[in-house]
Amino acid sequence: MTARLVRYADLIPCRTAFLDTKTPGSTEKENFTIIGAGVSESADQHVHITERHGFNIGAARQPFGCVNSQHSHDTAEVFVVHSGRWRLPFGPNKEDGAIDIGPGDVCSVPIHMFRGFEKLDQGTGFLFTVLGQDDPGKVTWAPAVFEAAADHGLKLAKGGRLIDTSKGEYTLAEVELEGALDEQALDNLRTPPREKLAQCVVAAGEELPNPASPLAGDGVEEAGIIAPQATADHFQPGPIQGWWPHGFNMRRLTLQTGAYVPMHARHEAEVLFVQEGTLEVSWSDGALVLGAGDTLSVPVGLPHAFRNTASVPSISFVVRGTESPALPTFA
Repeated sequence: MTARLVRYADLIPCRTAFLDTKTPGSTEKENFTIIGAGVSESADQHVHITERHGFNIGAARQPFGCVNSQHSHDTAEVFVVHSGRWRLPFGPNKEDGAIDIGPGDVCSVPIHMFRGFEKLDQGTGFLFTVLGQDDPGKVTWAPAVFEAAADHGLKLAKGGRLIDTSKGEYTLAEVELEGALDEQALDNLRTPPREKLAQCVVAAGEELPNPASPLAGDGVEEAGIIAPQATADHFQPGPIQGWWPHGFNMRRLTLQTGAYVPMHARHEAEVLFVQEGTLEVSWSDGALVLGAGDTLSVPVGLPHAFRNTASVPSISFVVRGTESPALPTFA
């Protein structure tokens, strides 16, 4: 179980993960691959947990003003703000508006559209991310990103491998390079209308606890965040459903001081990310206490319990594999 726990303090960052890593304004960002292969373009990216879950977990840590350039994904990309205030600008040149999000907010950005993210306030902030599917494909960059990267010697090989020409890593004759999209391809990645994008955000405090959740009890609330369809464990669709596949559910689990969820086993992948407070996760012969920013992958079928032993509420985001998680089996 210790090997399935990634503590915030133990995260190993990569500063050369993507094509824009040398672009002014983007040089200070740190990218993390916590579970799964992710979409990093660098061989330097450390993967904390390689086991397949049906989705990928990653993160980004950035200081004030730092930018992650405009890009598109082929699978779902969900942002959970752990700390700081962030702006998600849309469109290949940030021309299609933006959504601002803060601590505890969740935004699922539709596939096949350009988005970036920027740290708005002073200090360093942390974004927890979920990407759909075991293989989330590769990043599609806006044309301006290729132009800016070329000024600093960075090229992208077909298939998504980053090459630094300033280090003499290749000759043009040896590598087939990715190029900027043409007008037709850009047209296929148009930004949806603003009213549709508004359906993709749940602000902290707006989620509604589900009294029918099998985990609900004295001091325990589980609220749906992402549910593409009605689920076998009694959650209705929404509030984020998406008109594109997610392949997972996301919940917000809150335990008041002393609250307890008894031993139960899940039939799908379960990943916990602690947003606030602490959470004790126990099983037949052991226990771990998770703190804010920690991530734990619970083995499928393992009977386990939750408890909040602290004097403040425990708030965690839970990613459950499949679009219709099954009822848990209680001991």
